[in-house]
Amino acid sequence: MKIRDVAAAIEEFAPLGLQESYDNAGLAVGRPDDEVHKALLAVDVTEEVIEEASAEDCDLIITHHPVIFHPLKRLNSASYTERCVEQAVRRGIALYAAHTNLDSTPEGMSWRVGHMLGLEGMEVLEPSPAGGGAGFGVVGALPSAQASGEFMRRVMARFGVRALRHGDIVCDRVRRVAVCTGAGGSLIDEAHAAGAEIYLTADLRYNDFMRHEGRMILVDMGHFESEYCAIEILFDILSKKLPIFAIRKSVRSRNPVNYMV
Repeated sequence: MKIRDVAAAIEEFAPLGLQESYDNAGLAVGRPDDEVHKALLAVDVTEEVIEEASAEDCDLIITHHPVIFHPLKRLNSASYTERCVEQAVRRGIALYAAHTNLDSTPEGMSWRVGHMLGLEGMEVLEPSPAGGGAGFGVVGALPSAQASGEFMRRVMARFGVRALRHGDIVCDRVRRVAVCTGAGGSLIDEAHAAGAEIYLTADLRYNDFMRHEGRMILVDMGHFESEYCAIEILFDILSKKLPIFAIRKSVRSRNPVNYMV
């Protein structure tokens, strides 16, 4: 199997044209015509994940987050990015990422979280200029209203959230839920305008919790926790499109954030 064939399967679902201007999705290490035999799926490229790929004879790592966001001026092992790229090249492992294109494609990241929570009638929170149902975040409704604390505990259990940050519980019960995987502070106003009673996202700042005070519950469920579903989405895509291509879900893809609770 050539890398270009694997990339084509992913990009049919999440076209690279949907990525944001700051992003660096796509093939970062390797050549499109290189032959690959087995892929490892992870959230991030880390030294642990590269070791896992090497041990499992994977010659392609597909992640959600690109390992290279900014141009590299040198490869002298001074940073984890340099070490990862250096090790990937030395070991003949190609690196590919599906990032904001996987976030904004129809039925992408936020949609998957919404489905996992049982939301119905989902709509895009911030439609993309590209149209076609693309955009960031979703808003939908639970089958029936649920006690706010009970719903947040369900989020913690479903997504492995060890410490959940949230604003004031201004609604005893919630039904209309907005979701944006990853850093979604920029969509707080959109979530409120869409009538959400609770907004699930990550990387919220201190002052974010003061916005729309008294009208919507803000919940920071963790960046990694909200985006771990990328592995399942990529697995589903490749299993369907390339059933004879070997793929493995990483067991060493882990949250770099630790909690003392």
